[in-house]
Amino acid sequence: MSLSLFIARKLYQNTDGGKRVSRPAVLIAMIGIAIGLIVMIITVAVVVGFKKEIRSKVTGFGSDIQITNLDAIRSYETHPIQINDSIAHSLYQYPELKHVQRYSTKPGIIKTDDAFQGVVLKGIGQEYNRDFYTSHLLEGIIPNFTDSTSTNQVVISKSIADKLKLKVGDKIFTYFIQDNVRVRPLVVKGIYQTNFSEYDNLFVLTDIYTVGRLNNWQKDQVSGVEIKLKDYALLEDITYQLAEDLDRKEDAYGGVYYVENIEELNPQIFEWLKLLDLNVWVILILMIGVAGFTMISGLLIIIIERTNMIGILKALGANNFTIRKVFLWFAVFLIGKGMLWGNAIGLCFYFIQHYFHIFKLDPASYYIDSVPVSLNLFYFLLINISTLIVSVLMLIGPSYLITKINPATSMRYE
Repeated sequence: MSLSLFIARKLYQNTDGGKRVSRPAVLIAMIGIAIGLIVMIITVAVVVGFKKEIRSKVTGFGSDIQITNLDAIRSYETHPIQINDSIAHSLYQYPELKHVQRYSTKPGIIKTDDAFQGVVLKGIGQEYNRDFYTSHLLEGIIPNFTDSTSTNQVVISKSIADKLKLKVGDKIFTYFIQDNVRVRPLVVKGIYQTNFSEYDNLFVLTDIYTVGRLNNWQKDQVSGVEIKLKDYALLEDITYQLAEDLDRKEDAYGGVYYVENIEELNPQIFEWLKLLDLNVWVILILMIGVAGFTMISGLLIIIIERTNMIGILKALGANNFTIRKVFLWFAVFLIGKGMLWGNAIGLCFYFIQHYFHIFKLDPASYYIDSVPVSLNLFYFLLINISTLIVSVLMLIGPSYLITKINPATSMRYE
């Protein structure tokens, strides 16, 4: 063990904490580190959790990548593309794809005796991954929709159910306008709620066979294909690859394939999420700065109160570098203790909020009903390491005060 580390440990282990002025200075410095770390952990956990929750809801409705008809861009009145077994098989040749599922849409109106609501009827087949809707199901069931028979059953959102005063088991009449008005009676089998109002107020689930019949399409024609990736980080690369292979190519019916990812389909949402990253960086820089300056003030007070000790060490032959390392090691011990408390309190908040959802949000404004939190191990370690390194680096400059202390006068200092 080096001399500097040995002396620093003895100073840190001193039970009376030094003189009366340095004791509160040390306490304030540790509290500053702890508070800074708590704020940083909570901020990153909330922002990462919020981005993860919003992205999961957006991709839950539309998956990661969509292949549609070029003529159907930004329109709910879709034009079909051909998706047969050979095309589906060719998509699965991409090793990065996790799941491929067809869907078809048809805009219409649900009318009851008291009210009506414009909706988009979304037809899904047996291969469709229902996990997203199942996780947000409030009442009833999600039927086993197929592409071979009409079930005449639907799953609606809670917001639509509330507006039209519907419940599970009710029969509804849907109206679709083409050359003439077509009426289709359907039965409500389930009610879901995602709190994502833009989609909750719009989509009604049914079987893809019914929607295909309403659109007068061939059996192998659908509105599009939704693709789930194994790794979301590859979104841009896979979108580019699929676009190179499929974009502007015609199917057997004259439909033109067009590839878009979820960030291109919802630019306003993902730009909003990107702005949150800037807020996080501002908070992290401010908190690390506050914690560092708190430690600087504490170190300066400790150095001044230990002037007599510094003079004795110099008289015994210790050089300035050795003595500076004593106080830097002492500061590391203080920072470590503050970080220990900060981590403990920050993680307590995370687990309490994660399991008990104490802090609530307005779903109409934030799309979720409670503050989401997500613990990312990489970010957690990065925050701790960065706090330690930056705090110590900020103390190197103030430690040069030791070089100005004269042994002859300092040993008489009280």
